[in-house]
Amino acid sequence: MSEIEDNTIYKVVVNHEEQYSIWPADRELPLGWNEGGKEGPKQECLDYIEEVWTDMRPLSLRKKMEEMENQAAQG
Repeated sequence: MSEIEDNTIYKVVVNHEEQYSIWPADRELPLGWNEGGKEGPKQECLDYIEEVWTDMRPLSLRKKMEEMENQAAQG
């Protein structure tokens, strides 16, 4: 069984928690997602995400952890 070639053009999308995914470029973006600055073949988009998404924690968790660290530093 041969693998079917994926000729779909994708967009990198990002949500309010700064989490990344890919979405077919010819489809309307899903609710809550915005364009993430890259469009192209699947692997190019996945490579871009790997390059820019350096902290996998959701934004709300990063903010909460930063807040807790600041409180701890203040005593």
